[in-house]
Amino acid sequence: MSDPVLVVTGAAGALGRVLVAEARAAGWRVAALDHGRCESDGADMVVNGVDLIDAEAAQAAVDQVAAQLGRVDALANVAGGFVWQTVEDGDPAAWARHHALNVTTVLNATRAALPALKAAPDGRIVNVGSAAAIKPGAGMGAYGAAKLGVHALTQSLAEELKATSVTVNAVLPSIIDTPQNRKDMPDADPAAWVEPKDLAAVILFLASPASRAMTGALVPVTGRV
Repeated sequence: MSDPVLVVTGAAGALGRVLVAEARAAGWRVAALDHGRCESDGADMVVNGVDLIDAEAAQAAVDQVAAQLGRVDALANVAGGFVWQTVEDGDPAAWARHHALNVTTVLNATRAALPALKAAPDGRIVNVGSAAAIKPGAGMGAYGAAKLGVHALTQSLAEELKATSVTVNAVLPSIIDTPQNRKDMPDADPAAWVEPKDLAAVILFLASPASRAMTGALVPVTGRV
């Protein structure tokens, strides 16, 4: 029971599934959380149907992990969502939905995990921001604004936790090479995109004790774009 525990939200998604597998291969015990149904091979425990937009549901899920696995050493906030739409023609409700999926989920999972992370020898929080939020393209206003919220949350919380052993960092990927992105952008060159395994490697470094000198960092992971 001495192996560290990593909680992965959004574990049913393309990046989440790869992160779970890579973390297990690296010696982590992994708890896979998702709003849908996880099919993350090798996870030590799976919690399905978790609505991280609901603070009580997030707390219940993290408490279940801590009770079953005995500790929480790191939290990877992978859960999020994206819909392309222009400001002029889009649904105004999508702005609130983007914020809920990308910021509120991170906030609730983080608040739920903080007591356990503070009790760990080297507590780690790794958020998934976006390189596209730095200069959003057309149709990405709502998503970019939400991910900038993730960036701000990352840096603010890092400052709040500097007196503890918990660090807070974020990865800022460009386009990730997933089946859905290949389907949505059939004319693009995926060779220039970020491989999920490469992004997972950066996340796992930031989740490890080796990253103790880093907190509040927004780390670009942009492949060869």
